[in-house]
Amino acid sequence: MEKNPTSLGMDQNVEGLLCYLVGFITGILFFVLEKDNSFVRFHAMQSIITFGGIFVLSLVLGLIPIVGWILALFLPFVAIILWILLMVKAYQGERYKLPVIGDMAEKQI
Repeated sequence: MEKNPTSLGMDQNVEGLLCYLVGFITGILFFVLEKDNSFVRFHAMQSIITFGGIFVLSLVLGLIPIVGWILALFLPFVAIILWILLMVKAYQGERYKLPVIGDMAEKQI
């Protein structure tokens, strides 16, 4: 794994993991604070899009009676699986791209 400097002084893989720690909140925090490292900025943006999208989707599904409520029951499981997968991949130094979301994140950085 290549060690590139970060403006916050941490290893890039640790910062990448922390981008996902509290979902889109830490994603926003690291996207704003990290100015130099594209690896960290990519993971921050992917966190914002992924977990922000899950948050919005859960709100929308909560407004749809019965079918929406049933579908909303599965979102926490999907979120936890993505959360663990993305933190592990970032810590391993991998620029792991989720389908569609990863491309969107790359365009934003």
